[in-house]
Amino acid sequence: MFIGHYGLAFGAKRFVPTVSLGALFLACQLADLLWPTLVLSGIERFTIVPGITRTSPFDFQYYPYSHSLLALAVWGLLVGLAYRLGMRSTWGAALVMCLLVLSHWVLDFIVHRPDLAIIPGEGPKVGLGLWNSLSGTLAAEYLLFAAGVWIYIQATAARDRIGSIGLWALILFLAAIEVANVFGPPPPSVAAVAWSAEAMWLLVGWGLWVDRHRAVLSTRPLSRPPRHTARSSRRP
Repeated sequence: MFIGHYGLAFGAKRFVPTVSLGALFLACQLADLLWPTLVLSGIERFTIVPGITRTSPFDFQYYPYSHSLLALAVWGLLVGLAYRLGMRSTWGAALVMCLLVLSHWVLDFIVHRPDLAIIPGEGPKVGLGLWNSLSGTLAAEYLLFAAGVWIYIQATAARDRIGSIGLWALILFLAAIEVANVFGPPPPSVAAVAWSAEAMWLLVGWGLWVDRHRAVLSTRPLSRPPRHTARSSRRP
């Protein structure tokens, strides 16, 4: 699962309009942002096995700290609490951030082979294996992504050309990456995969940049709007 995660982040903007799209990207992809660093440090590991599924050549052998259900629940609580305290947001916004972190495991559970842990360490591994169906994987990814993008576009409006062109460039870039992931050749090495995955941090910045150039339309926010100092209208 790749752009499906971003689809949830786009759609979540409707419910927490004052939360940056970049922050929503970070929450929904926190597992995959942590994972390459843990791989490069030798804490987690995977191998490349072409043909292991129809759409992904990765054999995820050990990644409990970035992708187990319990670990993501803990990461989600930490992210939600950090956002609540650091941004002085409402608990509703913090809850959405927490759920987005946890949603990564739910969506991965749909597409992965039975390689997702419930808890770190020894225990059952689960996964429904949608990656074994090329058409099913593409349908799930693009439908979820398209729905999220549509919700985001309905909830926001461009302030300037960056808010319009920058957004559509981001959307097309994500869609193209999905095609390259599915139909491209297997990557040359584990290290190449991990280092390229580190570049996903740039998508967090891209989302933050684009979102600053878009205005939120009339919504019911779960996050606290910016405070303004009220001036008295009384006349002496």
